Amino acid sequence: MPKESGRKVVATNRKARHDYHVLDTYEAGIALMGTEVKSLREGHASMVDGFCTFYNDELWMEGIHIPEYNQGSWTNHSARRRRKLLLHREELIKISHKIRESGFTIVPLQLYFLDGRAKVEIGVARGKKEYDKRQSLREQQDNREALREIRERNRR
Repeated sequence: MPKESGRKVVATNRKARHDYHVLDTYEAGIALMGTEVKSLREGHASMVDGFCTFYNDELWMEGIHIPEYNQGSWTNHSARRRRKLLLHREELIKISHKIRESGFTIVPLQLYFLDGRAKVEIGVARGKKEYDKRQSLREQQDNREALREIRERNRR
């Protein structure tokens, strides 16, 4: 059987980009059970309520919903369990120093397979204010209108 290559995105957290200014991103491995990997390979996951916290100098991801595997038996996992993230010690220290400052948090941004291994992209982020969210929506709308106008002019 040929080995998988490339990047296959399973789930993205689009709400995180809307609610936070992402300053740094890191790629981390995830300690998963077998049925979780099988469920992810089917493309089932939700990252909407996900967040990361430190426990005993280890980074853990919580709130990510990976549904139970259909063909699983009594070995199935619980859908919203806490999952350990695998990072180098230097990266963990750097992240922990950053989030000690007020207003910073760690949010999972994307869940994917890279060369057959489950990875998660996490971001050190600061929460957006309401006016920042309105400003970014306005910029998106302006860009959309400009592209629409350019497309209309090219048709003529």
